[in-house]
Amino acid sequence: MVLLVVAYFTYGKYLDKVLKIDAKASVPSERLYDGVDYVPMPRWRTFLIQLLNIAGTGPIFGAILGACYGPVAFLWITFGGIFMGAMHDYLSGVILVRNDGLSITEIVARYLGKGVGAFMRLFSVILLLLVGVVFVVSPADILATKFDFLSRGWWLGIIIVYYFIATLLPVDKLIGKIYPLFGAALVLMALGLLGVLLFGDYTIPQMTLENLHANKANLPLIPTLFITIACGAISGFHATQSPLMARCVNNERECRFVFYGSMISESVIALIWAAISMAFFYNDGGVSAGLAGHTPAWAVNEISTATLGVVGGILAILGVVAAPITSGDTAFRSARLIIADVFHIEQRTKWKRLAIALPLFAVGVVLTFVDFDVVWRYFAWTNQALASVVLWCIVVYLYRNKSNYWVALIPAIFMTYICFSFVFVSNQFVGMGAAPMAYVWGGVSTIVITLYMVFALKQGDKVVSNK
Repeated sequence: MVLLVVAYFTYGKYLDKVLKIDAKASVPSERLYDGVDYVPMPRWRTFLIQLLNIAGTGPIFGAILGACYGPVAFLWITFGGIFMGAMHDYLSGVILVRNDGLSITEIVARYLGKGVGAFMRLFSVILLLLVGVVFVVSPADILATKFDFLSRGWWLGIIIVYYFIATLLPVDKLIGKIYPLFGAALVLMALGLLGVLLFGDYTIPQMTLENLHANKANLPLIPTLFITIACGAISGFHATQSPLMARCVNNERECRFVFYGSMISESVIALIWAAISMAFFYNDGGVSAGLAGHTPAWAVNEISTATLGVVGGILAILGVVAAPITSGDTAFRSARLIIADVFHIEQRTKWKRLAIALPLFAVGVVLTFVDFDVVWRYFAWTNQALASVVLWCIVVYLYRNKSNYWVALIPAIFMTYICFSFVFVSNQFVGMGAAPMAYVWGGVSTIVITLYMVFALKQGDKVVSNK
C-alpha cells in the first residue's frame, strides 16, 4: 500500500515529464463547452466520478476471486497498478484531453489505423451495452433479495429508468452530484476494512516462496491471475470511461490526480479486499474453500457485516449495488458518446441525444432477458484485450512525440502475451490447458504482433521523412 501511494508522487510525476504536461494548454471543457458533456468541474469532483466510473465491482469482486491464488495477488495488484493500470489510465486520459475528449475508439483509429478503429467502434459499443445490461441485472437481483417488498422486475425497471435519465442529462446535473457521495461510501468501506486488518484479530497469510501461489494445482498463475484481477491492476474498460472526465478537467495538470490517482486508489481498494478476503477465510482453508458454492457478492456481504456490523452491512449494499449502477449508467453514456463521435452528431440538442439513447436502451431492455453466464465469462479476457490495444495506441503516441515509449511498450508486450496465452490455455477458447505448447503459441503470437507494430512505426517514419 505504501508503494502504491509513493508511486503517485514518484513514478506518476515522472510520467508528467514523459507527457510534457502543460498547465497552460487549452482543454476541451473550455474550448468545446456545451453544457452537456463538455463541462468544467472541480478537480475533487472529477476524481471521485472517475474513480466510480472505472471501479464498478471490479476492485471488489476481482480482488476476492484473485485472492484464491494467495499472496501473489498482492504483487500483481501493486506492481500492475503502478506500472500498467495507472500508467494506462493516465497516459490514455491525457491523450484523450489533447484530442478533444473524443471516445477511445476514435483515438485508436487515429493512431493504429482506420481498420483497427472500425473494429474498436463496433467492439466497444457491444462491450459497453453488455456491461450496462449486466450492471442492471446484478444490482436488481441483490436489491430484490435484500428488499423483497419490490419484485426483481420492478427493481430492473427502476434502474433502467435511472440509467436512461443519467445518460441524457448534462454530466454535472445528476452524475456530478450523486457520484461523489457513492465514491465517498466506497472509500469509507475500504478504510473501515483497513482498520479491521490493522487492529482486528485477523491473520493475513505471510508472503513466502512456499505459499506465494496457494492454488497451483487448480489455478495456473500465467495467464489466469492477470485475467482474473483486472480493474485492480489494469483494465481496458477504463479507457472507455475516461473520455467523460477528459471533457471536464480544467487543465492538464489535473490529469495525474484524476486519472493516475483514481487508478492508484482503485488498486488500494483492491489490495484491501484481497487482504481481508484472505484474512476472513484464513481458518476455513483459504479463500477458495470459503467461497465454495458462493458468489463474490455473498462474500462482500458476509465480510462487511461480520467485521463492521450494521454500518458494514449498509456500506456493503452501497458498495455492491451502487458501484455497478454507477458504472452501468456511464457505460450507456459512453456508448452514446461513441456513436455520436462516429457519426459527428452534436449532443447539445436534446432530441439528438434522445435519438441515440432510445435504440441503445431498446436493445438493452431486450438483453436483460438473455442468460449472460456464458457471455460474462468472456468479459474479463475482452477487458484485458482492450487494455492491450490501448497500450499499443499509447506506444505509437509516445513514439511519434519522441517521448519514452518504453513505459508503455513493455506493458503492451506483457499484456499481449497474457491475452494470447489465455486463448491457448483456457477452455473458453482453444483449451490446451497449462501445456508448454500453449505458452509457446502465446509467445509466437506476441512476437508477430510486436514485429508488426515495430514495422508499422518504421514505415510511419519513412512516410513523414518523404513528406
